[in-house]
Amino acid sequence: MAALRRMIGFGSNRTLTPPSLLTFRRGIAFKLFVGGLSVYTTEKGLTDAFSGCGQIIEAKIITDKVSERSKGFGFITFASRDEAENAVSQMNGKALNGRVIFVDYAKPTFSKNSGMPIARGPPEPEVPQLRVNFP
Repeated sequence: MAALRRMIGFGSNRTLTPPSLLTFRRGIAFKLFVGGLSVYTTEKGLTDAFSGCGQIIEAKIITDKVSERSKGFGFITFASRDEAENAVSQMNGKALNGRVIFVDYAKPTFSKNSGMPIARGPPEPEVPQLRVNFP
């Protein structure tokens, strides 16, 4: 409890942390995958479409690094499980900007460098070095 008080600043002159930030810090936010998006859908348009389902913490559309065009999918982060479930049931299969979207829970991402290394065949054999001694 003391850690929570320090985080939100009880008993000090600091301003209180917004509840949405607290929820996100504790890892309770729920992220949804949204597929089938039109290339014309913006993050604001995505936020507006899902705002009736609950409090949105973040809306992100994934874009191509080179062309900076939408890849046709994105993510919406909600503050609670109920809001996320509500969004999946209400928005899955609905039309947004002329395209049918698909909404599901996002899968956790894992770093490529974590875990066991990938084996790429047997190790290279050591080649003995030929030494020449000059007098």
